[in-house]
Amino acid sequence: MTIMEKNPNTLSRDKLACTFLATGDAPPVEWRVEPGLTPYPIAIAFMEKRIKNIRENVADELIWLVEHPPLYTAGISAEAKDLLIPTHLPVYYTKRGGKFTYHGPGQRIAYVMLDLKRRKQDIRSFVAALEEWSIRTLAHFSITGERREDRVGIWIRRPQQSKVDNSRSTEDKIVAIGIRLWKWVTYHGIAINVHPSLEHYSGIIPCGITEHGVTSLVHLGLTATMEDVDTALGIAFHEVFGACRSEFSNHTLQM
Repeated sequence: MTIMEKNPNTLSRDKLACTFLATGDAPPVEWRVEPGLTPYPIAIAFMEKRIKNIRENVADELIWLVEHPPLYTAGISAEAKDLLIPTHLPVYYTKRGGKFTYHGPGQRIAYVMLDLKRRKQDIRSFVAALEEWSIRTLAHFSITGERREDRVGIWIRRPQQSKVDNSRSTEDKIVAIGIRLWKWVTYHGIAINVHPSLEHYSGIIPCGITEHGVTSLVHLGLTATMEDVDTALGIAFHEVFGACRSEFSNHTLQM
């Protein structure tokens, strides 16, 4: 997602409220962990149906944790020149904000289906809340994630890299963020690199950014499992967005 230029008097995202709680007596958000690798078209179809049900008040808000097979997705701002190897992996063109990114095993995708009419109808604040959620999740592993006002995602400072190779970036992205809204219900979400194959990023220019790299928890020297990350996500979500109820999905995905 691209943040549009803002009025100089507008607060930066790191100064916006760090919580995005529901108002009134909204029920807890459903928390669902999908086992295995979820095909991307099935995920999109599921989300599109779910957000309509949320808007019609026949389904609760949902955080859906998945992994995908190796693939590239292109957001509405994607440029053809950023797809460096078109035949490398399957490419899916989506309605989310942003440009090209990679999804694959070892990356925790958190699809966020929330009704902003129950919370706050403010897209910048919602993005700031997703960033806050990501930053607090990383903090559980003693990692300092940072925002950047000129680009979305969470970034890790890597000044030691320049001491070895002057051509290397001094910061890498570890969390990607791309969202879409339909009648104020959100979908798509965040992607945390836990232990994916970072080599797959060589087939694209991630998010159209050439001057910075990508990293993962394992690449930073951590041995965190996907279950460890899910636990940290759950704790941080409760702090930022409020209560949730868990369901581990071990059945056939119901559309």
